[in-house]
Amino acid sequence: MRQTSKQAVVAVLMFLAVLGAAGAYAQSAVLKLPDVSQHARVTQRIGLTDITIDYSRPAVRGRKVVGGVLAYGEVWRAGANFNTTIELGDAATIEGQPLAKGVYGLHMIPGQSSWTVIFSRNSTSWGSFTYDQAEDAVRVTVKPRAIDPQEVLSYDFSELTPRSAVVRMRWERVEVPFRIELDTRELVAQNLRNQLRSRALSE
Repeated sequence: MRQTSKQAVVAVLMFLAVLGAAGAYAQSAVLKLPDVSQHARVTQRIGLTDITIDYSRPAVRGRKVVGGVLAYGEVWRAGANFNTTIELGDAATIEGQPLAKGVYGLHMIPGQSSWTVIFSRNSTSWGSFTYDQAEDAVRVTVKPRAIDPQEVLSYDFSELTPRSAVVRMRWERVEVPFRIELDTRELVAQNLRNQLRSRALSE
């Protein structure tokens, strides 16, 4: 009788394990389905510093985007799905405003004549639904530019120099640019000092 009880317990545990495995498999299968707005990542090196933007790419799909899907005056996640993030490998300035090294949530507020670009210290939220202005690290105002139709949102880097670049968000018929600058001369000097110091210590 005791042996039968043990066998029953083992059978129940095995059944639960199978159910758990099946549930985990089903969950992983769901998570692996393709997103409508596909994930993308773009990295640009400026001098010695890598800048990475991680985002999802919504499509226009016949909709009115700016002034429609993206309402004027409302915070937008600057992409789709999870937060759009931007990672700075070193401290930089954004349109002249200092921003420390780190990962930031990237948000935008569309306007008819100007857009606000926001770098939030909260980089892990889902989109802009829980955006809190108190978490802003930097916000800048920039002028949008009219472009030829762009079906799928994209980010790219242009006007590259050894110490700066312009990031461009492009979607529908609008381009939103903002300039990133670094003190490349000081970063190179610091990097050389660190290399020489490490070499001296190793000898």
